Amino acid sequence: MPADLPLAVTMGDPAGIGGEIALKAWRDRRADLPCFFMLDDARRLRRLARRTGLDCPVETIGSAAEAGGVFGDALPVLQLSGEVNCEPGGDSTSCGAMTIEAIDRAVDEAMAGRVAGMVTNPVTKSRLYAAGFRSPGHTEYLGERADLDGPPVMLLAGPRLKVVPVTVHLALSQAIEALTTEAIVHALRTTWQAMREDFGIADPRIAVAGLNPHAGEGGHLGREEAELIAPAIASLRAGGARVSGPLASDSMFHEAARDSYDVAVCMYHDQALIPLKTLDFDEGVNITLGLPFVRTSPDHGTAYDIAGTGTANPSSLVAAIRAAAEIAGCRRRLSRPRAATGTATRCPSAAS
Repeated sequence: MPADLPLAVTMGDPAGIGGEIALKAWRDRRADLPCFFMLDDARRLRRLARRTGLDCPVETIGSAAEAGGVFGDALPVLQLSGEVNCEPGGDSTSCGAMTIEAIDRAVDEAMAGRVAGMVTNPVTKSRLYAAGFRSPGHTEYLGERADLDGPPVMLLAGPRLKVVPVTVHLALSQAIEALTTEAIVHALRTTWQAMREDFGIADPRIAVAGLNPHAGEGGHLGREEAELIAPAIASLRAGGARVSGPLASDSMFHEAARDSYDVAVCMYHDQALIPLKTLDFDEGVNITLGLPFVRTSPDHGTAYDIAGTGTANPSSLVAAIRAAAEIAGCRRRLSRPRAATGTATRCPSAAS
């Protein structure tokens, strides 16, 4: 992977704040901000810049290779096939096909090696269903596009904490039903591999949260820790991985506790995201682990209520752009490209 490849940033929901924070990211860029281009409708972005009073010229490019020559003077845009006329904060259902096209073209660019990675702006899945989108979220959809042999894993990362939820977009009752030793092992292995290949941590320390209060209190408050989580931890430890737990989740996120591990693996969505967003709300980044290409995203939603007002904070998008470039650089330095089959640098395990 060449060091000077740009990053592809998707349009996201055009009624949300994705376009605005992209304009701000370019306008407020520093010299070390990685080069990126938008997969969007340039006409829409120009209208949005005028509406919000953002000083950000927009220039259409014909290919990803042209982004570097434009980025110093304007925000480069690889034009989508159709016009996007959705109003900020309005109903974007009619723009669903263009939103999906932006994602698909970013994947195509990444899979072909023409970009260092992709950064996805937020979407609302319910507005995409009419256009044929059926996945629970970006993470699952990208796993399908990459034809993985196992589900991708979601990592949320900020300056003070990294967390991985084993189950993601499920109701809490469904998440508990879906929790298995095999799913926990998969999340742990994928996390261990990513800490090494994407973050350059040679011997990563993984902390694992229990499911129940007080990590089950020796079985008095639930048996999942003993029957599901502990066997998964033992499997990884047998292969030499440094994994601790199951730990009581109410006491594993204070400052001293966080110093004892590099990443925390949690059992369900909010168990992971509440501490991450409490500590690093403006700089949190969503990173998909296990893909053969780099994908990051800001860790917030579409924010329809403030879209088009010029008040959206671009910090999370900027952090996502920087994270994507750093991960791509780490993979390049290690010279171990990830395989779509998920077989590269697997964590050894007695359960393999």
